[in-house]
Amino acid sequence: MKTQSSAIAPAPIAVSTPAASRSAGTLQAALGVVAFSLTFPATAWGLEGFGPWSLVAVRSVLAALIAGGCLLAVGAPVPARRHWAGLAVVAAGVVVGFPMLTTLALQTSTTAHAAVVVGLLPLTTALLSALRTGTRPSRTFWLAALAGAGAVVAFTVQQSGGALSTADLYLFGALLVCAAGYTEGGRLARVMPGWQVIGWALVLCLPLSVPAAAVALTYEPVALTGHSVAGLLWVAAGSQFLGLVVWYRGMAAIGIPKASQLQLAQPLLTLVWSVLLLGEHLTPAAPLTAAAVLVCIAVTQRARG
Repeated sequence: MKTQSSAIAPAPIAVSTPAASRSAGTLQAALGVVAFSLTFPATAWGLEGFGPWSLVAVRSVLAALIAGGCLLAVGAPVPARRHWAGLAVVAAGVVVGFPMLTTLALQTSTTAHAAVVVGLLPLTTALLSALRTGTRPSRTFWLAALAGAGAVVAFTVQQSGGALSTADLYLFGALLVCAAGYTEGGRLARVMPGWQVIGWALVLCLPLSVPAAAVALTYEPVALTGHSVAGLLWVAAGSQFLGLVVWYRGMAAIGIPKASQLQLAQPLLTLVWSVLLLGEHLTPAAPLTAAAVLVCIAVTQRARG
């Protein structure tokens, strides 16, 4: 492969984006949210046949093989040395940290309770983005983001009866590492194609994920069923690669803070999938929360940075 030229300079963070590009970016980010909303139900399916460590390691290996094949097929240049530190943050947060911590949490937590992570993720991502990239969203943006996050948190806590479990430590840890990975990935997607950001991050993890998968499969029993195989394939191809491809492209087009607010709809989508795929039951509060979240999303998308 060719080595990426070090002459490529990062694009300015505060850049005016044409309306068509913003619309396409919003659509891509939204498709990423839909893909992510299936992650928890798919993980629950995967845990029916795989142990938690096996599921995380194997999904990372499969996603890396898909990503590596795509990188080879297009002859993608190896990223410049200055980008590898950022790719390591993406790998640690999105490829390893978030999948591992949420999978461990879902052993004892319902998908409804775990959705509190994604409810808080947009606000955390916006905060880390402001610190990392120097963006300064408006006061209206922050108020709408806080209101949307508050509505989602109140709903998910009410769904779980207000009780906190030991899984919450995993969930809040997952929240922090994923927000860091999203922020760094969104920044890198401005200087290289978004799909290559997650592609190289996945490939970077192969020296760890391959031996981890071999060890985990040796010690954890495996029961291949339709649900477990479908869950594994989705979290590997859909959540871990394809979803992140469109997500990073969307973040590069419309900005990290605004893209992150689209994720306010993710917990509610997850709850819908949980009803359809897992047979979980929702309270009448769901449509009210959905309406409140959609209003907050509309405000954040119109608020100027």
